[in-house]
Amino acid sequence: MSQTSEHHKCVIIGSGPAGYTAAIYAARADMKPVLYQGMEPGGQLMLTTDVDNFPGYPKGINGAQMMSDLKEQAERFETDVRDGWVTKVDFSKTPHTLTIGENEKTLTADTVIISTGASAKWLGLESEIRLRDAGGGVSACAVCDGFFYKGMDVAIVGAGDSAAEEATYLAKLCNKVYMLVRKDHFRASKAMQHRVNATENIEVLFNTETKEVLGKEAVEGVRVINTKTNEEKDLPISGFFVAIGHKPNTDLFKEYLELDQTGYIINKPGTSKTNVEGVFVAGDAADHVYRQAITAAGTGCMAALDAERYLASKGLH
Repeated sequence: MSQTSEHHKCVIIGSGPAGYTAAIYAARADMKPVLYQGMEPGGQLMLTTDVDNFPGYPKGINGAQMMSDLKEQAERFETDVRDGWVTKVDFSKTPHTLTIGENEKTLTADTVIISTGASAKWLGLESEIRLRDAGGGVSACAVCDGFFYKGMDVAIVGAGDSAAEEATYLAKLCNKVYMLVRKDHFRASKAMQHRVNATENIEVLFNTETKEVLGKEAVEGVRVINTKTNEEKDLPISGFFVAIGHKPNTDLFKEYLELDQTGYIINKPGTSKTNVEGVFVAGDAADHVYRQAITAAGTGCMAALDAERYLASKGLH
């Protein structure tokens, strides 16, 4: 049975760059934030071995180490970082109510910052997941990781605008890009299709499914099958990119918050504000365009500042 036991000025849901940055700013503003790390503490960067594009790390940094550093920084300013996840919310009245974990402990909060992120969709192959988790050359972010495959051959799976955009990005860095498209046509816009077709070192393979990512400790190739002819072949590659979409982790909020057709939270332009007073969003839960650690951190800062101003306007700070 649930019981209300605590009230806080600010509760942050999620613990990637957005959540931790929001916590740092909120804590320094004396909002005494409580942060729940969620089902995937640290978020998507926990799957990234090397982060080379976050300012301030001239030699790059391991993704998990970066998240550990951000957590430590948030805790230095007395953020209450907690294990556990939010299972239910009630944004129908203020203060807002959040239910935590299986024991259904209930909290109330004057402000809530949502930084639950988005999860990349994967093919689900054993070899893909094993090499992804080992940091062996499987990635869902060409902009993040393409640099590591400069001059090499790579493959990317996907048929939409994001896949086409990432393929052309990789083509600038890599020797050759195989684009593996499951059906006999693209889903991408005509403009993106033209861009792919005009790029000489992209080879599009239609009617092509991935059977296995080859390699023990690092990607050495990919085994594909033509769904029309049943012909199998191995492509020698060093990097395997998956661009079949992301799913924002926002199902929890759909009863109260405005979401777009794919589930991303809609924020008021130029702010972190949602359609509910006192509820703010940061990071990939609202961003299907950039999806970078640095942009997530920036919106985490915005959310904390917006929450601080909201508390001041209500005389709660």
